[in-house]
Amino acid sequence: MKYDIVACFFAATSALAQSTAVRTAPDASALVSEAPASSNLLRALDSSLEAVISKVSPAVVQIVVNGYGPLEDHGHTTARIVRQHAIGTGIIVDSDGYIITNAHVVEGAQRVRVILPSPPTAESSLEVQPIHADQILDAEVLGTHKQSDLALLKVEATHLPTVPLRNDVRVRQGELVFAIGSPEGLRNTVTMGVVSSVARQIDSDNPMAYIQTDAALNPGNSGGPLVDIDGNVVGINTLMLSEGGGSEGLGFAIPAAIVNFDYQSLRKSGHVQRVAIGATVQNITPTLAVGLGLARSWGAIVSDVNPEGTGEAAGLKIGDIVLAIDDRPILGLPDFMAALYLHPSDQVLKIEVLRGTSRMSFNVPVTVYHDKLAELADIPDLQKILIRRLSIFVTNLDGKVRSLLPDARSDYGVVVIAQTGGTNAVETGLQTGDIIHVVDRTPLQSISQLQGLVHNLKSGDPVVVQVERNGKLQYLAFEMD
Repeated sequence: MKYDIVACFFAATSALAQSTAVRTAPDASALVSEAPASSNLLRALDSSLEAVISKVSPAVVQIVVNGYGPLEDHGHTTARIVRQHAIGTGIIVDSDGYIITNAHVVEGAQRVRVILPSPPTAESSLEVQPIHADQILDAEVLGTHKQSDLALLKVEATHLPTVPLRNDVRVRQGELVFAIGSPEGLRNTVTMGVVSSVARQIDSDNPMAYIQTDAALNPGNSGGPLVDIDGNVVGINTLMLSEGGGSEGLGFAIPAAIVNFDYQSLRKSGHVQRVAIGATVQNITPTLAVGLGLARSWGAIVSDVNPEGTGEAAGLKIGDIVLAIDDRPILGLPDFMAALYLHPSDQVLKIEVLRGTSRMSFNVPVTVYHDKLAELADIPDLQKILIRRLSIFVTNLDGKVRSLLPDARSDYGVVVIAQTGGTNAVETGLQTGDIIHVVDRTPLQSISQLQGLVHNLKSGDPVVVQVERNGKLQYLAFEMD
């Protein structure tokens, strides 16, 4: 089908161009003979595109979420918790009612409902059990993974239409794609665009790489599929960059390989297991390459090796340039993280590096872990305190919280368990899971101490906090508004 659509598109474009040229010719009979040919080609193109959408859309559902969150009044976040309502999209990946969507769509949900699509028309060739229009089912959240922003839902239904997840679909820059979802609550909306980039890292501190598209995405598209002209899901739409809140042609989707990996993990255990090799890697920049005298000015370099970790035991050293993992070329940090992300947890990882001018290969046993930060959201509300001036919810580092942060280096501090928005929010750099140890050289022992320190800060005051993030200490500096 892919080549049929492309052929139709270019043939129709060519025929239209010829038809336009004929219109300027003195012989009017030529125009009559050319017009039907271009019209037929456009109809063939239209039918091909329609077939792609009819193949996928029956498996696309609307997700309605009711929950609770902090009240925003004219951009200011208050301590009042109010009932909130959100709409997103999901795709049915198993006929027995398993649905993939974004984790942020169901975050803080008290109740999740799924609106199944209307049944296919009589002309549809889909061989599925008919569904009643607007059938609404309660859904259970089986698991979420905040790092990838994916969640798995389950509804009590069978014989549902599905769209399969595949790892072998090649995505190419410039290819035609479609986004299906519920923008602004408008169910089963289809937009069309192209793949702008096959691996876009939008945050230098986050190695996650997305498929970038100019297909229109708006609030409500989150969790919906991005599909190619064969009807293959190439990604799950997750975010957009926008100044005004609407689509500006900068949409991003989680690659299908990541989606499938998380789906299998969430369905099996309710969480995503990932592997680590006891080493930290960062992108190589031209300046870094000159300063360190590296053989290349691009790629990924080992910047830290944990003492007594599996990487050190296997032979990795700081300064090694990573060439490949499991025979997959590594061109930068996103490639490195993707290779690690998709590596089987029960297999030794093969890594090839460049050390000086020598190519070396190591077999590194992996350490398996899963992200427990999502469980911070389950902390009872009575233990959550809103630090309004910092736009964060915090709790003390004790009891259950300590068990959720196994890498914590001490038994004291204040843990960030959620962030709040607002137009006047201070850009602190704090993230969920951060353990605040020190504020302006004052060690923290409790939330009440943090409240007192923040209360005494004036607008314009510089603030430096020492936080522990993923077992590593770092400073965050900002000014109070």
